[in-house]
Amino acid sequence: MLVTAAVAVPLGVAAGVYLEEYAPKNWVTDIIEINITNLAGVPSIVYGLLALGLFVYAFGLGQSVQTAGLTLALLILPVVIVATREAIRSIPGMIREGRTLSAPPSGKRRRTTSFLFAAGILTGVIIGMSRAIGETAPIITIGALTFIAFLPPSPVSMDFSRSWSFEWLKASHSR
Repeated sequence: MLVTAAVAVPLGVAAGVYLEEYAPKNWVTDIIEINITNLAGVPSIVYGLLALGLFVYAFGLGQSVQTAGLTLALLILPVVIVATREAIRSIPGMIREGRTLSAPPSGKRRRTTSFLFAAGILTGVIIGMSRAIGETAPIITIGALTFIAFLPPSPVSMDFSRSWSFEWLKASHSR
């Protein structure tokens, strides 16, 4: 879940903010929006097959925690993007553009509006992460090639000189 959140949340929020606030409104963005909305309804087994071909075979990441996290990040990315866009849309235009009677300077306006739609974005992230926890089909697809009977190394060590280790990301079962 750490890998999933680290990849999907910043990427999804950034994509949602860009599509809603900065992207030009033309046919290309319309096609992108339709595809993102459709991807939110794709069954998880399709993401598992995509990850098997892309991450395991094409990129050579193997059957690792990193592959599983990236697969689940792809699964929840459309949910986070759609939730971010809906949260931004829920703020009235006058508040978003700062056309109130006491319009603060632009820096304060940005912080105020981002605070207003942060709750909606957080809700989308929670829904996406709960979907990732509940969907086991992509992970089963990646791990179904062979039975994996190993435990990856812990990300946190009791050795304080080397408390954080990233060996667990690429740990995979060798045949």
